[in-house]
Amino acid sequence: MWTTVQLPEESTRPLNPRQTVVPRPGRHRKPMTAPKTQREKASRRKKVLLTILTVVVLLGILTTAAYFIKQLIDSKYFFCARSVKFIPIDKTCDGTDDCAGGEDEITCLSSFKVNTTFPVRLRSASQVLQVYSPGSGWRSVCSDEWTKQYTQKACMQLGYTNKPQSTSVPVDTLISSLKTGPFAAIRPEARTQPIHKATIDRRDCRTGSVISLSCSDCGDVGFQDRIVGGTDAVIDDWPWQVSLQQGGQHTCGGSLVSPRWVVTAAHCFAGSKKELSRWRVVSGRTFMGTLGGSYVDRIILNGDYDPARNDYDIALMRLSSPITVGVARKPVCLPPKAFGLAAKASMTVTGWGYLEENVTTITQMLNPCSAVR
Repeated sequence: MWTTVQLPEESTRPLNPRQTVVPRPGRHRKPMTAPKTQREKASRRKKVLLTILTVVVLLGILTTAAYFIKQLIDSKYFFCARSVKFIPIDKTCDGTDDCAGGEDEITCLSSFKVNTTFPVRLRSASQVLQVYSPGSGWRSVCSDEWTKQYTQKACMQLGYTNKPQSTSVPVDTLISSLKTGPFAAIRPEARTQPIHKATIDRRDCRTGSVISLSCSDCGDVGFQDRIVGGTDAVIDDWPWQVSLQQGGQHTCGGSLVSPRWVVTAAHCFAGSKKELSRWRVVSGRTFMGTLGGSYVDRIILNGDYDPARNDYDIALMRLSSPITVGVARKPVCLPPKAFGLAAKASMTVTGWGYLEENVTTITQMLNPCSAVR
């Protein structure tokens, strides 16, 4: 007997089908690679550092080049921002508007003639406080009714606000021209008025003494031996000395008289040196440099300055913001009226200058001379 067996049809489906692996989010298979050696890692770090160093050096070169290019342009031309053009620096501050809106004539130095009398001053080596009124003239202020409040007010009116102090000086110890007056005394009811308006005339002082003011710690210097011809100096010993620079070049010396004002010579601003933005005042430096200078927002020449005779050769520069007073930056003391400087008195001149003829300017501050003959 024959039996017929029916075999299943041939199928292409595998007998052991594998399940499809669906990759999960956030999980990745890492390729099978050999780990990097320490030498390869060090080489890669070296390349990165070299690239960074190259970029820094290139940026430094570009910045330096841009700085010197700007200095060169600024020394020759003035940029008119409104009209977007350059004009020769000689055309600034010449009385003609070469820029739109007269930009080239706005930021220029000015002159001022004395047409009124400033009503407060110090007189003689005793620094006696005096006040002025048109009817009575100058009067020494008695110590009668004087308080610390008036000391602060008088020093502020004189332009000083640091360490104001006052003392009483007997009238009979003053110079002969001050012993006989006239005098003035404080009116206690006029506490809110300026010092010169808060006084009343007196024939003599009830206390027998007048007020002497010391309004700042100006003028403190270190002791040094000095010789004619110049010796090295450090800024800590002469902290009011500043360098006036135009276009990054030292042009003149000056002296701080307050945290915001510098006194210098009027002849420093001759020719094309009248435009304010060109000037910087570098303070607190023994060795000359151009970095860190203060901007200037006003230059005032004495209106009576005569270039031909150098009469009234004095000017003031106002800094855009006050400097910080410290060891290397401190105002010089202005001499009081009738200071009485004796002939052949010992004096010191400081600044960056020449030790002899036909040499370049030295970079360290000097004491060029020690006495006036």
